[in-house]
Amino acid sequence: MKHNNIVKAARVSAEARAVSDSELALINRYTRRELCADEVYVFPVTLCDNEIDRDGERFTAEALEKLARLFEGKTGIFDHDPAAKNQTARIFSCAVEGDGDRTNSLGEPYLRLAARAYMPKTEGNRELIAAIDSGIIKEVSVGCAVEKTVCSVCGEELSDCPHQKGRSYGGRLCCGELCNPTDAYEWSFVAVPAQRGAGVTKSAGKEKSMEKLLKTLESSGGVMLSGGDCKRLLGYIDNLKQSAKDGVYYRESLTAEVLRLSAAVQPDISRDTMETVARGMTVAQLGEFKAAYEKMKNEAFAPEPQLYGGKAKQSGASNGQFTI
Repeated sequence: MKHNNIVKAARVSAEARAVSDSELALINRYTRRELCADEVYVFPVTLCDNEIDRDGERFTAEALEKLARLFEGKTGIFDHDPAAKNQTARIFSCAVEGDGDRTNSLGEPYLRLAARAYMPKTEGNRELIAAIDSGIIKEVSVGCAVEKTVCSVCGEELSDCPHQKGRSYGGRLCCGELCNPTDAYEWSFVAVPAQRGAGVTKSAGKEKSMEKLLKTLESSGGVMLSGGDCKRLLGYIDNLKQSAKDGVYYRESLTAEVLRLSAAVQPDISRDTMETVARGMTVAQLGEFKAAYEKMKNEAFAPEPQLYGGKAKQSGASNGQFTI
């Protein structure tokens, strides 16, 4: 049995592989017509577990229990690409189970999210079924959203606490604990999952969620959003709009100052010409011109004191140093 991925079944008889009546009843909750056992291919899959993944995060036991309910009926796709053509299978049952006396890296009882999925036995699925049975396609990861990620050491929001993932504090390893899943989107066949064998795609916390969301948009061009993600994205866009307005105001003010100084130190250049040049500059370049023009203006219009020693030397009077 392979943990954290599609479970490879041992060699069993054809009777043991047959779809049971109870499983068929669960499957037919999602079909438009009643399917018979010969029409469906059923396989077990481990979606995720409570082990620490490559991101230094893990699902808690409570999170796995909630995910078990959320993932029932969810579709399986490839590489988290939500295109309809990538739909391959659907989960019809899901539950949390242990593995005897096995424990995770934190010394807790090992738990996994074990599901049963089905797909129709069609000519189009024949090669995919063969790839699953032969172990060529086996790694999976899940797409879901969680409410928050807390520190395993202090229990505070991971982004707000002083502890660092991967370090031990008083003999306790720090990791991010993914708490209270709010939505389950899909599960995917992938090449390199985050969890060893069964990876996980997560969203938790504003900064991390936004960073992962933007990376997903850049890499695939499409992503499914929860209600919380939508609110965060809209807030992020609103902040960008305000920043853009502030940037426009600053640039216009800087351009106007450059044009004013240019008229003083380079009067031979027309305002229209200088304005055309200024509009093509970056903000940094405008700043450089402003500093240079201010220096030129200060040098050209330096104040001259009323008592100037040079005049005294030119007058031959003995008291010339007092001449105004």
